[in-house]
Amino acid sequence: MATCWQGLWAYRFYLIVFFLPIFLLPLPILIPTKEAYCAYTIILMAFLWCTEALPLAITAFLPTVMFPMMGIMGASVVSTEYLKDSNMLFIGGMLVALAVEHWNLHKRIALRVLLTIGVRPSLLILGFMVVTAFLSMWISNTATTAMMVPIARAVLDQLHGTPTGTDAEEGRNNPTFELQEPSPQKEETKLDEKDNKQDGPAPPVPSESRAQRNEEQLRFTQGMSLCVCYSASIGGIATLTGTTTNLVLQGQVNSIFPQNGNVVNFASWFFFAFPTMVILLLLSWVWLQFLFLGFNFRKNCGLGDQMRKQERAAFEVIRREHKRLGPMTFAEKAVTILFVLLVVLWFTREPGFFTGWGNLAFSDENGNSMPSDGTVAILIGVILFIVPSKIPGLTQEPGKPEKLKAPPALLNWKIVKEKMPWNIVLLLGGGFALAKGSEESGLSKWLGDKLTPLESVPPPAIALILCLLIATFTECTSNVATTTIFLPILASMSQAICIHPLYVMLPCTLSSSLAFMLPVATPPNAIAFSFGGLKVTDMARAGFMLNIIGVLVITLAINTWSIPMFDLHRFPSWAQSNTTGFCGVSQANVTTPSP
Repeated sequence: MATCWQGLWAYRFYLIVFFLPIFLLPLPILIPTKEAYCAYTIILMAFLWCTEALPLAITAFLPTVMFPMMGIMGASVVSTEYLKDSNMLFIGGMLVALAVEHWNLHKRIALRVLLTIGVRPSLLILGFMVVTAFLSMWISNTATTAMMVPIARAVLDQLHGTPTGTDAEEGRNNPTFELQEPSPQKEETKLDEKDNKQDGPAPPVPSESRAQRNEEQLRFTQGMSLCVCYSASIGGIATLTGTTTNLVLQGQVNSIFPQNGNVVNFASWFFFAFPTMVILLLLSWVWLQFLFLGFNFRKNCGLGDQMRKQERAAFEVIRREHKRLGPMTFAEKAVTILFVLLVVLWFTREPGFFTGWGNLAFSDENGNSMPSDGTVAILIGVILFIVPSKIPGLTQEPGKPEKLKAPPALLNWKIVKEKMPWNIVLLLGGGFALAKGSEESGLSKWLGDKLTPLESVPPPAIALILCLLIATFTECTSNVATTTIFLPILASMSQAICIHPLYVMLPCTLSSSLAFMLPVATPPNAIAFSFGGLKVTDMARAGFMLNIIGVLVITLAINTWSIPMFDLHRFPSWAQSNTTGFCGVSQANVTTPSP
């Protein structure tokens, strides 16, 4: 019997892919309408995304097969949904992020900030959280975590005075980590041995104090690992390109409400999400400090004398690693200039509170900016393939003094081909195709009609309940798949009960990044967990409270500063045009709370 269950478990993905479509077949057979056909496709894809029986990107291809065969949309119409402006923004942003990673600019920024903040326990956690959050605003959360966790562990080794793993037994530095610097601890140990020989044997350390110190070091190590992975997820919410779920929202809004006037762009998202990120980051730091360090202010801030020797050693590790980078190269300076230029162009294209360069120089007949944030990102991405990585001039190839060659560009296609997450591009496209299919089939209207009883529920309560639901759901499934499944439903619900679509879509998008409880919830969590020192219960205990804090902060944001920013106090005309019903002015004005 045990062998039978093991065989079923081993073939579970094959069984899901084979039997799930058959199990769902009664829906389109008994209800032969376009709405039922579209619902069949969406339910099938939702289960496949949640179970990951097929790769996420492969599941995203299903609309190109099923919608034309079910008579919902033509093949050419479905295919155009797979490369929209949000996809171009993602690709352009990733090109710049890959250039930053390739030239180690992110590492230079991280080490410089850590040198400025220092290595006292409480400030060290804050420093790592600030650096990780800032970097994850612009580059992949996974790449940021993969770089910062080894740095954190190397610093901890010096701070605690002992290398980790088997190297501790052999008295060597741990070569697993990136920071492979000779430790001053070896020399200090030799000096201590000489002093011990002269002054006699050192008094034995009481076992209780040693056990207490080891317990404190373990808790600090756990806190450091968790602060890196949590701040990577938190930092990603601050910018439109920081995490893929933000781009899913922008693409869904543009697809479902094409007349929205580009209400979600880089500038508007930043001014809404950045304060949310800062508040959540600070509260997370307070919670992690309380959980793993306690509230001994004198000890956490390193005001005692007993830790100063280890702190100097840890600070020296960071300083040496920063010194190894040397002065900034021409390539790093060029990437920095292009990165800053990209951010400036994003903010000033169509900021809303003054006329942007997009409105002035490249406006359409209605005065709207024709270039988008994706246009700017692709422009800077193309420039990265043109600008040389060294000051222009001819250099000789090593071993071939007679052969001259030009320096390589800041970015090349080999790097892009290896590191670009093309599966995310396809996953985004699959989500946009589902949203378009729901609209074309009439499923969105049918769903909206069924959700009209929610009109009697206060909008803040609806937003809070949805945030808790999404935050729970994203712990066990992909956050991109979560937003792709839920956002079209939320758009239909908002039209049915006459509240601003962004009032529910914005907080739910942010809540999908609150995956703090399980190692499998996000790649950053898995990376931090893989370095050891953590149990699932440790992550669940810290992450549960962070989920609650995150939902409360997001609820605060959506009911305060976001209302005047997105005009959430009334139902917008661009959402009204997509419904057959009518949300009257008197209705719309009472749907969202006043700030």
